[in-house]
Amino acid sequence: MDIYAEEIISHYEHPHNRGKLATANAEFHDYNPVCGDDITMFLDVKDGIIKDAKFDGAGCAISIGAASMLTDLIKGKSVKDVEKMGVHTVVDMLGIDPGPARLKCATLSLKAAQKALVSYSRTVT
Repeated sequence: MDIYAEEIISHYEHPHNRGKLATANAEFHDYNPVCGDDITMFLDVKDGIIKDAKFDGAGCAISIGAASMLTDLIKGKSVKDVEKMGVHTVVDMLGIDPGPARLKCATLSLKAAQKALVSYSRTVT
């Protein structure tokens, strides 16, 4: 379990894909009022594939670490695959069960990415 916690801390301290994405055509901001996590996901979607993903915001180690890891995970995935992702995807990705108190922190970026895709789908169809 320690190796997974170290990975999360590493992504928190040195997040991948942090910042705004100039080519984003899907974007969603979400906020967790319970602990103050604040994440905006930026996605560049082309032909049903997520070509690039970035995030911006502030939060605890789990929310920022998860956002960093998630942006790595979803690049190159189809919109349909990301729409199907759930809690189990995040728990598997993190390598730890964050428990009920931290589950919203862990899943905030996935929720924001999926809502960005819903918004994107409305503009495409």
